[in-house]
Amino acid sequence: MTEDATQAQSATTAPVTGGTNTVDDDVLEKLAVNAARSVDGVTDLGGDAARLFNSVLDRVGLDSVGDSTRGASAKVVNGGAVIDMAIVIEAGRTVPEVSEAVRVAVTEAVKAYGLRVDAVNIRVDDVSLSEPTTPPTA
Repeated sequence: MTEDATQAQSATTAPVTGGTNTVDDDVLEKLAVNAARSVDGVTDLGGDAARLFNSVLDRVGLDSVGDSTRGASAKVVNGGAVIDMAIVIEAGRTVPEVSEAVRVAVTEAVKAYGLRVDAVNIRVDDVSLSEPTTPPTA
């Protein structure tokens, strides 16, 4: 009989110590968008052009296309995340209050994934005015 040509490889329980981890900018953007949407006073995300383009997509039945990262851009610089957000706030809310709440929510969401946040820059692009629920009487 011939000997089996395969050999068993010994298993080790020691953890692998080499290698690297990388997180795509898209992942950071998704985390930031999800966190910002959860903040009271934030009614939408993205600049005017992005919101216009998204409303066109919504009308043709592509509701969720582009929603996951709209309103955020992120880069990793020297090992830390720098995130830029464009938000729309609810009328009557103060910009510093909503901005700080977004900054905290985004930072906590990204840190929960073990990543460092160096900056969350927020641009309030618009204010959402409440539409009257009943037409004015003449």
